[in-house]
Amino acid sequence: MSSSAPGRKKTAPYTRRYPRHPMDVRMNVQVFRAGTVIYLWGRSTELGLDGIGGTLTGDLEPGEVVSMEFPLPLSPYPLKLRAIVRYRIGLHYGFEFLTPTPEQRNALDRVCQMLAAGA
Repeated sequence: MSSSAPGRKKTAPYTRRYPRHPMDVRMNVQVFRAGTVIYLWGRSTELGLDGIGGTLTGDLEPGEVVSMEFPLPLSPYPLKLRAIVRYRIGLHYGFEFLTPTPEQRNALDRVCQMLAAGA
């Protein structure tokens, strides 16, 4: 059956608000669950102005809010943000940043521009 058959809708391809760029750094993630803090770590796979993707050592569920920390190239201090888990595929997660400060947003923008230029 083709996608133009009656009763079937064509769906537009998913597009992100901001492009993602490959980036491999260590990520530390904390989630508050059942009265305790759970600490996870892993590696990022991609970074965008509004989120990050990565593989972690433990389980999170879409919709959970986490605190995360990861280094940015050219920055002396790690970036500390809150994020929501948007998707999970196995142990790979997609996170959307929640309310980054203007300074954090500027740092993310600079790094994304650098990564886009292939530096």
